Order: sequence, then structure tokens, then C-alpha cells
Amino acid sequence: MPPSSAMSKPSAVSRPCFFLVAAAALWVLTLYLRLLAMMSMPGGFTGRAASLAPAHGNGNGSGAGAGDPCRGRYVYIHDLPPRFNADILRGCAAASDRWADMCEDVGNAGLGRPLSGGALTGATGWYATHQFALDSIFHGRMRQYACLTNDSSAAAAVFIPFYAGFEFARHVWGYDNAARDAAALDLVRWLMRRPEWRRAGGRDHFLVAGRTGWDFRRDAYPNATWGTNLFLLPAVKNMTFLVVETATMGWGNDLAVPYPTYFHPRTDADVASWQSRIRNADRWWFMSFVGAARPDDPRSIRSQVMGQCRASPACRQLGCASGTAQCHYPGDIMVLFQSSTFCLQPPGDSATRRSTFDAMVAGCIPVFFQPRSAYLQYRWHLPKDHATYSVFIPAESVRSGNVSVEAELRKIPAAAIQKMREEVIRLVPRLLYADPRYKLETVKDAFDVAMDGVLERVAEPPERQIGSYWR
Repeated sequence: MPPSSAMSKPSAVSRPCFFLVAAAALWVLTLYLRLLAMMSMPGGFTGRAASLAPAHGNGNGSGAGAGDPCRGRYVYIHDLPPRFNADILRGCAAASDRWADMCEDVGNAGLGRPLSGGALTGATGWYATHQFALDSIFHGRMRQYACLTNDSSAAAAVFIPFYAGFEFARHVWGYDNAARDAAALDLVRWLMRRPEWRRAGGRDHFLVAGRTGWDFRRDAYPNATWGTNLFLLPAVKNMTFLVVETATMGWGNDLAVPYPTYFHPRTDADVASWQSRIRNADRWWFMSFVGAARPDDPRSIRSQVMGQCRASPACRQLGCASGTAQCHYPGDIMVLFQSSTFCLQPPGDSATRRSTFDAMVAGCIPVFFQPRSAYLQYRWHLPKDHATYSVFIPAESVRSGNVSVEAELRKIPAAAIQKMREEVIRLVPRLLYADPRYKLETVKDAFDVAMDGVLERVAEPPERQIGSYWR
């Protein structure tokens, strides 16, 4: 064989081998770079990338790099069977005799029907939101949370999307206690079979029940016929419950977050535009009140407050008595609050009022008559120094007839009123829940503030969790 032929065969074999090796090396390099990019991707980008967080260290995502913005903030959402949430919404029509228009109220991601016109002309993000619609609103915001993880071992906290408030409404009247507690007991059985629960006995779990804490502590009443016993079940004593009014004043496991208001902004610009609008609003009324009397409640001062308001040309009120629909039109309420300097907030069926948050979102300074109406409730969302944003007049002074509410408010200098109003306007973002179908960029809303509080609480040692709300 000629020398040239002997050299040609090895050359023909080596050339394909070279290309195969080069291609394999390129593929490995590409795979490595893609994995590296995924590992450095923020957890909120897809909602799944966070599952790549290392599950070592203390098990809360702290094993991730020091530059990870989700370090110590990862949250795992339990994938509950639909009977605990979606089926409750689908069955809203069955609760119409106990919650009129429930189906309409829980539409639009829990926000209700859109509002426009009147005081809201030119504004976006306004809905006829029900005061007890927080279950689904919070769940929607939770789905947008930037630090979700599919790896429960990497989570600092675990969210339970059980619609406890909606379930309450389905069985509040016409059912026995066994029926009222059935869903809660079913949930506990489901949770206790989960490895996430067994890890810490539920201490890192939290749930939103968008009603007052009293509605879930039936056996705490002398006549135990109202509500469920969800919060009193022994298995869940270590959990954190977020409610619109705490029954334990922050010393138990139910902690207060704001009621939903009518305003659910979609962008940071929506918030800034609204703040500018209420800052420049004409305040025609010195004080106002929206609500109805409580003639059957000897502890109520509503009748006295309403009587003083009627007697003053500087006060305006919208009635909510039977047969009166004034206070059921959100537009009318917001017109009054935007045109008032002070908004009177005497307790009603319970110590707190959704009206407090509607008024503050309108830039109106709240006037409280009981510390439990706000000061002992919303520690995460309202300043510790309550005099910076509100006025307090003891209820007993009003009940006895020794104090004129208007006279007390007239003693406040104009400069101090202006300062308080500016503080109220500054607080507006943290008192509202953004539209869960959109995402704010830099503004922190009530959901964001609540999540900061929950994560701080579950990170506390067990012996320090009770009372941590006030530290």
C-alpha cells in the first residue's frame, strides 16, 4: 500500500472523533452555564426557581448565598384539596341566605365589582370589596409573593390557603356545632399527615381567616353557639392566624391585619396619584360618621356620638339603619371621608371597624374611643405612637355626657391637624391590599407588611413567640 493510502484512513477516522468530543464539551459547558444561571435567579421570577434553594443549614433557605434576596424569606404554599378553598368559592350561591351577594362579592379575585364615577372619577383600582373578603385576596397576593418555593424544607414559613372566613359564612346560621367545625377538623387531619407539619408541629404555619378572632373561638363564649372552634383546637395552638381583629390583643396566636378597603392599586403610580389627590382634597366637614346606632347594646356610645353629630353644623353622617342604604354605596362613603377632617370611629358589633381603614385611605384622621379599636390591634401596620395619626377620646367621657367630641377636636391646633393628616396619607400604602392580579414594584402594601411580621414571628424561638407582636 502506498504511503499516501496508509495515512489517509487514520485521518478520516480522527476527524469525526474530534468533532464528537468538541460537541460533547460544548454541550457540557452550555448545561453548566444554564444551571449556574438558574441557581442565581431570584426565587420570585418564576415561582419555581426558589425550589433550587439548598435545603441545608437551618432549613429556611439560609443555605443560599448571602446575596440571595429571599434568604430567610422563602414560603411554601400547601397544595390543599379544593374542598378547602376553590370549592367554597364555587359553592357561593348556597350561602346566599347567610351572605347576600356572596358570589358577586368574591368575584374579581375577591375584590368584588369594579367602581367608577363620583368621587372615584379618573381613579383606577376601586372595587365594592366586602369587609370579610380577605381570605381570597390574601391568597391571590400570596401567589405573587417573590420568594415562593416548591421545596418545603427550604421554607421559612408555610402558608395554608384555607378559606376559614368563607367557610364560617356557609354554616354560621341554621347548623349545629358539629357542622360548623367539620371543615376545621378535616383540615387539621389533613395537615397532621404532612411532613411539613411534623417538622415543627405547625409552628411555622400561618393561615388567614378574614374575620374577627372571636368568630373562631366559640367555646370562649358563655353561650357557645356562635362561630367555629378552629383557633381553640389543640393541634393548631402553635400556628399563626391573621384576622381583621384579634381576640387576644396580640398575646395569642391570632394577630390583626387591616380590613380590606375599596382601593386595590395595580401600580406604584396608582398609589402616588391617589395620595396626591387626597392631599389636595377640600375638607368641607370638620368631622363625620358613617354607621348605625346600637340601641340594644348598653356599652355602645354610638347613639351619643350620632346625637352630637346631628347637633353640629360642622358634622355630617351617613345612616346605616334598617331601610337606609346610604352607607352601602362605596362612592358616597368615600366622598364623605375625602371631604372630612376627622372621622369618628365608635365601636360597633366589635371593637374594630372596616370604616377606620376606608377613612384613613381617604386621608381622614380617625377618632377612636377605645384602645382596642386600633392601638391594641394593628401593631405591624400602625405607628406605636398613636397620637401621630389619630385622636383618642375615652368612651366613658362621651357616655356620661361630660365631653363634647367637637370641642375636644377644636382644641387641636391647625398645624398639628395638618401634621396628623400628612402622617395618615403617608400610611395609606400599608393599609391597602394591591390588586392580586398585578404587582407593585417598590410600594409595600398591607400584605407585604403582614408577611414581614409573620416571618419575623415564626423565626422567634417558641418561648418568645407569645407577645412577640408587641416587641
